[in-house]
Amino acid sequence: MKILLIGQGGREHALAWKLKQSPLVTHLFCAPGNAGTALEATNVNISAMDFAGLLKFAKKEQIDLTVVGPEVPLVAGIVDEFIKAGLKVFGPTKKAAELEGSKKFAKELMRKAAVPTADFRVFTNTAEAISYIDEREIERFVVKADGLAAGKGVIVCSSKDETRDAIKRMLINKEFGAAGERIVIEERLEGQEASLLAIVDGHTIIPLEAAQDHKAAFDGDTGPNTGGMGSYCPTPVLTPELIDTAVEKILIPIVHELRKDGRSFRGCLYAGLMLTNNGPKVLEFNVRFGDPETQAVLMRLKSDLAAILMAAAEGKLEAIEALEWDPRPSVCVVMAAEGYPGDYAKDLPIRGLDDAALLPDAKVFHAGTKLVDGQVLTDGGRVLGVTALGDTVSEAKLHAYQAVKCIRWDGAWCRKDISDKAVIS
Repeated sequence: MKILLIGQGGREHALAWKLKQSPLVTHLFCAPGNAGTALEATNVNISAMDFAGLLKFAKKEQIDLTVVGPEVPLVAGIVDEFIKAGLKVFGPTKKAAELEGSKKFAKELMRKAAVPTADFRVFTNTAEAISYIDEREIERFVVKADGLAAGKGVIVCSSKDETRDAIKRMLINKEFGAAGERIVIEERLEGQEASLLAIVDGHTIIPLEAAQDHKAAFDGDTGPNTGGMGSYCPTPVLTPELIDTAVEKILIPIVHELRKDGRSFRGCLYAGLMLTNNGPKVLEFNVRFGDPETQAVLMRLKSDLAAILMAAAEGKLEAIEALEWDPRPSVCVVMAAEGYPGDYAKDLPIRGLDDAALLPDAKVFHAGTKLVDGQVLTDGGRVLGVTALGDTVSEAKLHAYQAVKCIRWDGAWCRKDISDKAVIS
């Protein structure tokens, strides 16, 4: 089987690493890829948004399956173009991808499907938005940019003053550009967060092992929201019973509602959950593998990922046997560039990758990197996802941070408390 993987982040390196292990895969290409995917696949210098170029390449190479990693091409309709061309592709259509492309659409769909989520209102007018929060008795809100904002368009507020500021940042200061021209304001839910990813073929849903992401930039969940500073899998807060509840009350109704609406979903459905006293509630849906959850989840998956994704693309997931997992937990620590999630420098040489690669039960997944004249350079805000296994969560954390200590570049930093919630809980 020839596979084309689209994207260039940490998620794509993890997908490439796992797909390469399949005995079914004869050729693996990654477009455009990064310095890490070059270790697993043949990088192809075509942008994820160059649909015509990608289609031309897929036809020329007689690609059997295309796997789309990032949300931006999915929301823009890349899957529709591949289907039109008669090519097999893993990922949702443009209509189904609106579940991530518009927070307003997602919240309204959840309301229709009776999926548990926070109460919300949608605004484009600053005065109306501020008037709404002033009238409410509750003090704590979440303000979300309606469109795609690279995982950063969510501001969690602890007071009405913070909420007013967040509204102005989006609607007046245009901090998130076009994505924030329309905002969703919702009540702030309290509890532990968890991520549940599932492979879906339009009918059959196969949940993966649950993970917990760390969205805030700094230790103790402080600082601005990021695309994710680390993750671990499994998470004790999402028990098997709670996973069953989430599948029954959240995933099945949303997949059914999408199908009813002419938006049949095939791909990876990601539910960001808040585990409240009243059970799991949805914070957000994504329509692709999460990043950095994918690194932690795939580190433990023993089943053939290529076979699973092909079955989903063909609508044949029901034929897939129960997934096999490494019983050991995994921890992924994101190493970031100085200044992230704000402005940061690029093109800094990374040292110590070979030393980290020698450590047992550890894998360094590249996110924002590139290869120039044989040297790996930084090329993004989240640069690496250093991932490791251990007999316990504490041991997996130790192994991950041992690998982190091997790696250096000017200004490199990371959170020091990834997975601590698992040990505390």
